[in-house]
Amino acid sequence: MQSVQDLATSVQRVINNVEKVIVGKAESVAFSLIAVICNGHVLIEDVPGVGKTVLTKAIARSIGCSFKRIQFTPDLLPSDVTGVSIYNQKTGNFEFRAGPIMSQIVLADEINRATPKTQSALLEAMEETQITVDGATYRLPEPFMVMATQNPIEYEGTFPLPEAQLDRFMMNIKLGYPNVSDEMNILDTHQFHHPLDDLEQIMVAEELVLIQKQVRSIHVDPSIREYIVAIANATRNHNNIYLGSSPRGSLALYRASQALAAIRGRGYVIPDDVKLLTKPTLAHRIIVTPAARVRAITSTAVLDEILQSVPVPGAWVGGGKVR
Repeated sequence: MQSVQDLATSVQRVINNVEKVIVGKAESVAFSLIAVICNGHVLIEDVPGVGKTVLTKAIARSIGCSFKRIQFTPDLLPSDVTGVSIYNQKTGNFEFRAGPIMSQIVLADEINRATPKTQSALLEAMEETQITVDGATYRLPEPFMVMATQNPIEYEGTFPLPEAQLDRFMMNIKLGYPNVSDEMNILDTHQFHHPLDDLEQIMVAEELVLIQKQVRSIHVDPSIREYIVAIANATRNHNNIYLGSSPRGSLALYRASQALAAIRGRGYVIPDDVKLLTKPTLAHRIIVTPAARVRAITSTAVLDEILQSVPVPGAWVGGGKVR
């Protein structure tokens, strides 16, 4: 097993590689890699054309994983995602033809353009890394993760994702428009060909699996665990929140904090790790009340308020509290 410093160096090389294609979005790239090394799923929500699909392709190419893309449309069927059993006249048996879900990294492009029935085809795959077709269960490859892109819900032809599916995404990331200098840089790098064509493979899938296992050994002090639970519990008892974070959300924040600590070369989690990751891991799991929505109060604004009110564990030095 490699040291935490070696792990941090390996992941940072992947981040640097992806940033050759995704310009000026260091935090979004880092959050995406945190989800990858936690074996979690990512929902990238933003307007069309800001690089959501390119980010997913760049990550898949950098870590050497098999990659399939599913373009979600209103006429897409669940069998188009999972696969279908076809009768073979020669053998007299039904044979399973795997769908694009049978890949290590699956890009669910514009996931909210498909009907809820088709969206639900991903639920079993995302939670249990398996699919069931005609009563037969098939395991998905390791590692497996879904990176879904979503257009803002007010756009034409979109269907809102159900709460059960949103909860299965470890993180919700927004890219946003680039600033002027970054957009100028994008024009320069795309002058002759797409920079994705030159992207190198930094690690193999087997190395990623080892990193995913090692990250789980990062130390989380009991006071930090209490802090995570206190934040999640505060979302369930807030006047402006109709539906608070689930225990799956607490676990996502816990795992993501371990990964961030590892990326920063630490063998332990500090409160700042938890604070930084609270919004990308919990905001999409929260539903604000209709009255709060009328007053333009968002889930991220509520989380900012909660982070201000929940007591932070004592000062940390070298992995332990100063007593």
